[in-house]
Parts: sequence; C-alpha cells; structure tokens
Amino acid sequence: MSELTTVARPYAKAAFDFAVEADAVDNWLTMLVFAAEVSQNETMVNYLSGGASVEQATDLFLKVCEDQLDSKGQNLIKVMAENHRLLVLPQVLEQFSELKAEYEKEISVDVTSAVKLKAAQQKVISAALEKRLARKVKLNCVVDANVVSGLLIKAGDMVIDGSIRGKLDRLATTIQS
Repeated sequence: MSELTTVARPYAKAAFDFAVEADAVDNWLTMLVFAAEVSQNETMVNYLSGGASVEQATDLFLKVCEDQLDSKGQNLIKVMAENHRLLVLPQVLEQFSELKAEYEKEISVDVTSAVKLKAAQQKVISAALEKRLARKVKLNCVVDANVVSGLLIKAGDMVIDGSIRGKLDRLATTIQS
C-alpha cells in the first residue's frame, strides 16, 4: 500500500498544484473521483492488467470518462497511462484530497458517542475543536453503545477519550499495575 502511495504522490501533487493555479480545485476533485471509480471497475482493472497497449488503455479510459474530464484532466490520464499508472488513481485521489484539506485548513474529526448527538451539541464540539486545532472542522459522528457515556474524538493523530469506557479501561489498567 505504501508503494502505491509513493507512486501516486507526484501525480496528486502535480494535479493539485495545477488545480490551485487554475482556481479549479473542486473541479479537479470531481474529475479525480470519477476517474478513480472508473479505474476500480472490475472490467477496467482486468483490461488494464491484461497487457493492453498504452494507446488502447488511454483510448478506452478516455472514452469511458468522456465528458467527465476536461482537456487537462485528459492530459493527466494520458501521462499516467504512458507510465502504466492508471490503477493508482484511487491513491492519487486520496493524496489529492489530503492536499485539498491541508490547503483549505480543514480536518475531518471522528466523534463517537453512546447516543446520537443533537445539532447544538455538534456545534459546540465543532467550535471547540476549531479553536483548539486552528482549522475548519468537519465532524463525522458515529453512535457506538460500547462507549457507555461521554465522547471519543479522533482528529488525525490526536485522540481525546472522554468516554466512560475509556475511563473504566484506564482504571482497570491502574488497578492491575
């Protein structure tokens, strides 16, 4: 997996730099989402893995994507096809999305609670996290009864465990020590 990420990084970076320069980041994201879906299609994977020539792979891929890609997006596909890299488009999309989030100072935060959070509670959590992280926060709320009570918040490498389950686990560890 890390090899694919390494291979995808220069394509994602080039696409992102061009998208920022052209003020078309959202458009590029849409194109990459579509192209990544096409590259994951079972029939397309079999075709691309089956020894098709660069020209055949490029032609088929561009015909399938047709109106979804502008001329610059088509150029990216052509370059990737020449280098036999069309199958790494999902990783290119992933890297591009990370670059976009960093550029827009946005972070995705997973919030796990025992019960569904109300909109007002989500606003309070979001505002507190935006202040602490100095970024725009996008909450992904999940309900998990195993939390018992409280919240488990994950934002990148940071984890805030304010759940009763977490406190009980830490207490059990302390008692066993």
